[in-house]
Amino acid sequence: MTPVQGLEVRRSHLRTRAWSMRYDRRAVLVCAALLVIGALATVFAIGTGRYALTPVEVVETLGGGGPPGAEFIVLDLRLPRALDAVLVGFAMGMSGAVFQSLSRNPLGSPDVIGFGNGASAGALMAIIIFDLGTAQTALGAVVGGCLTAAAVYLLAWKRGVHGYRLVLVGIGASAVLGAATSFLYVRAEIGKAAQAATWMVGSLNGRGWSDVIIAAIGLVVLVPVILANARRLTLLEMGDDTAAALGVRPEHSRVTLLAAGTGLTAMAVAAAGPIPFIALAAPQLARRVTRSAGPGVLPAAWMGAVLVGAADLLTQRISSSALLPVGVVSGVGGGVYLAWLLLRERKSGRL
Repeated sequence: MTPVQGLEVRRSHLRTRAWSMRYDRRAVLVCAALLVIGALATVFAIGTGRYALTPVEVVETLGGGGPPGAEFIVLDLRLPRALDAVLVGFAMGMSGAVFQSLSRNPLGSPDVIGFGNGASAGALMAIIIFDLGTAQTALGAVVGGCLTAAAVYLLAWKRGVHGYRLVLVGIGASAVLGAATSFLYVRAEIGKAAQAATWMVGSLNGRGWSDVIIAAIGLVVLVPVILANARRLTLLEMGDDTAAALGVRPEHSRVTLLAAGTGLTAMAVAAAGPIPFIALAAPQLARRVTRSAGPGVLPAAWMGAVLVGAADLLTQRISSSALLPVGVVSGVGGGVYLAWLLLRERKSGRL
């Protein structure tokens, strides 16, 4: 089989009179499998707790039946947390794929290059300084993330934005923002500092429908923008000159994708706090599963949803009181993954 024939096997076309779409069969199958795994993790997470429910009982309760008293526990207490985990993971996975593709660097995730820290700093200012509610905290996260993205982009600009320059400037911005958040802790009252510290680890404890709505709004508004520019993202990976020769405006496309990815990161941070390493690991794991060299924003998004859902389930299994923040579990797993990634990059000669 020739390479061209192999490509034809891997890819198919879906065509109607109005539009046509090229898709990768393996990527579609991977997304379907991740969707099933995510749904199973969600069902098991909903059934975990002091009032334990079997998966069948959870499904029956979601359908309007179930054992007595389960409706309040499932629909009002556990379902918002589980949905928040899935939506936040989806947003983090997709934003990580966007940033890694734009920087052409596996370390170019929003939590490494400072965009997540910028959103966290904006949210902490809303919590500690202004004592604002959920909606205002979300707005603070969006403003903080966008201002950080604009500053990093401008500082990294030199006849275009090179991937490694973007990562290095972003790491510096992340250090500055880390110092700023530490200063906010020092100036805060004890109660607010404790609240902010728990939130900064990345936690799904006590999440309600308002947090689900925040994450859902971010996805509804920004996911279509990223999907509409996914082809341009693929061309930008080939370099600005190649992308321009193929009819893409590099800087316009880069700024659009940067803004959309930053918005997704900020909304995810506002809905669950800065859960570490999900945006870093999900795109790379998705690429290995799909065996695709492209950005793969949808597989990365579903991989992120599965990772956060699995981390939430493991968190509740470890601590039956559900007091352990999910960011602790993802941080431990992400630290191991980062060490492996750095070792792999070093062996390949890229570091």
